[in-house]
Amino acid sequence: MTAVAAALPPPLSPAQPGREAVGAARGLHVTFRREGRDLHALRGVDLDIAPGEIVGLVGESGSGKSVLGLALLGLLPRGARVAGEVEVAGVDMVRAREAERRAARRSALGAIFQDPLSSLNPTMRVGRQVEEVAGSAQEALRLLRAVGIPDPERRLPQYPHELSGGLRQRVMIAVALAGGPRLVVADEPTTALDVTVQAQVLGLLRSLRDEAGCSVLFITHDLGVAATVADRICVLYAGRLMEAGPAAALAAAPEHPYTAALLSSRLTLRSLRGVELPTLGGEPPDPRAPRPGCAFEPRCPVAGDDCARGEPPTLTPARHTGERACLKPAVLAAAVRLGGGAVLPAVAARTGGVAVDDVVVTFGATRRGVLGRPGRPGFDALRSLSLAVAPGEAVAVVGESGSGKSTLLRVMAGLLQPTRGRVQLGDGAAPQMIFQDPGSSLTPWLSVAELVGERVRHLSAADREARVAETLGLVGLPEEVARLRPHVLSGGQRQRVAIARAVIEPTGLLLCDEPISALDASLAAGVLNLLGRVRRSLGSALVFVPHDLAAARLIADRIVVMRSGEIVEEGGAEQISHTPRHAYTRDLLAAVPEVAP
Repeated sequence: MTAVAAALPPPLSPAQPGREAVGAARGLHVTFRREGRDLHALRGVDLDIAPGEIVGLVGESGSGKSVLGLALLGLLPRGARVAGEVEVAGVDMVRAREAERRAARRSALGAIFQDPLSSLNPTMRVGRQVEEVAGSAQEALRLLRAVGIPDPERRLPQYPHELSGGLRQRVMIAVALAGGPRLVVADEPTTALDVTVQAQVLGLLRSLRDEAGCSVLFITHDLGVAATVADRICVLYAGRLMEAGPAAALAAAPEHPYTAALLSSRLTLRSLRGVELPTLGGEPPDPRAPRPGCAFEPRCPVAGDDCARGEPPTLTPARHTGERACLKPAVLAAAVRLGGGAVLPAVAARTGGVAVDDVVVTFGATRRGVLGRPGRPGFDALRSLSLAVAPGEAVAVVGESGSGKSTLLRVMAGLLQPTRGRVQLGDGAAPQMIFQDPGSSLTPWLSVAELVGERVRHLSAADREARVAETLGLVGLPEEVARLRPHVLSGGQRQRVAIARAVIEPTGLLLCDEPISALDASLAAGVLNLLGRVRRSLGSALVFVPHDLAAARLIADRIVVMRSGEIVEEGGAEQISHTPRHAYTRDLLAAVPEVAP
């Protein structure tokens, strides 16, 4: 028995083929009431999760994935109207008494959420939070060791904010597994993690299934990530299952055009450089007004008149042993081609640029106290780092969390003063920062016009309105978006607003800190296309921090690899992506999830 299996409580139901499903949904409809209208989140979902099975639930934001996970956990918000059945370990997770559902969550269910920082109690030490579920400090220590936390004795007295994202996620996994669950619902547990940490978390989930026998519902927007960890993949769109089947077979031979589109829009190390990336056009349907026919029909590249008339039946695929809800022959899905492929223009007159010379950034250092007590030396986030970005050049900076990437951007932007060294901006640089989460960087009570126009208040009202409309057009947003507020926009639209705000005044230096890590594959490709177009039209220099080397290769002329505050390798995008010299870079490349073409 391995260390993971030995440290975990025994599963209530060992993985045995043919056993009754651990979790199941039957004809599940979930409807919410919002602003006087019904919002149809799930529309007739059937799903079984077998003992010891990892099921990948894939789809774009708003498809209903998290709602299905909450239904299985018995945590749907009050006011949700539910039709159909949801059962876990023999307990009706919708209609059973709250005490029964709570007992089921305690004995048979575990949950891992996307943001462990908001799921862990910030006022409680890590050890205490695990101990509450595990029952003893010794068991808590064993669990932290089992999920791969190095030196767990040192982590027990720490608070969540003192841990890295990867360590916090491992603590969440330890909490989820403390009760020996039969089913773990993991909702986007790797979305904002670096690829190396993501690979570790995926490997941990597989080990837990193999060694402890628990089942996993793995919710993600990335079909490639699901294919690396799941036994079976279910593709959800507009609250309905579009396709389901064995993970490897479905990823290799999808039979629904939506599944094929999700695969085609993924960023990979094989994607063509120098051309527009393929994207899935249009927007998901409004859940307040379900369509009578196939929900995907308005966006489907191969749809016909019959697709709009009625709900497609569930059919048996020809190329894998699953099911699909599509009238079209499988060969059409295999031939789906998305928009993109146009050759990118040359960069306009080049501007901006930045040079960082021998920069050191130290956090947490203290001087000698008044009573003669020694000060703390602090932690060097950047260590004598030098980097030059030429006017008009695109440079991607990659590395794990804690390598100093965001610190470097903040120094370039002037948001953080270096402890030592200097930063020299090129002519017309005027650095502008684009952050990972536009929702938290856009003032919620201001309209889009007010947000984008903040930097051109010196213009007259009429000129400012015209400039805002022109800039929204540059980032692909219609003029009517100007009067809306951020909360009614999709994630992709909010990110476009953030880009518009950064470029409404000419800038020679765009600094992008993980702007696509939480976006769906097609939206991520669209944002990369947009940044490429804007950079080329303005001639700006671009420093881009992505979450993996596949995105870095597609946006950058040059890639810089950072580790522990230092540059360990740099070179042309193709050279770094395919023939790296440093072992650390090779590890980053190996962690990029790839799907066989």
